[in-house]
Amino acid sequence: MSFALGRSGKPAAEMNVTPLIDVLLVLLIIFMIITPMDPHGLYTAVPQEHGKSAPNETPIVLQLKQAKSGTPLLSINRQEVVSEELQSRLLEIYKSRHDGVLFIKGDADVDFEYVAEAIDTAHNANVQRVGLIP
Repeated sequence: MSFALGRSGKPAAEMNVTPLIDVLLVLLIIFMIITPMDPHGLYTAVPQEHGKSAPNETPIVLQLKQAKSGTPLLSINRQEVVSEELQSRLLEIYKSRHDGVLFIKGDADVDFEYVAEAIDTAHNANVQRVGLIP
């Protein structure tokens, strides 16, 4: 603890910050050690070319349209589908497809609950990747 004389000649207390600086430097060294040095970016799937051109497969789009009743109407590439048959239809479609990509397009009025159910059904039907179309 150090004291300094003020203008009036009386001793005034000053804070000694030397121990605080030591603690700060120790914490700085600890955080530098535990922080990983290799930065991780975004993981992406880059298409690989194997010498053959990929077949031109039309993308599969699952569309959810809001109906007057609570549940939305489903259609795969503009063909109506009943929600109970969705998984079997997707299994049938993706037997022969190699890309495993499904696009889901929902109307703005459709609750996200139904979109999430469609995504879950697609994953259960062995769809590898699901993309959302606004």
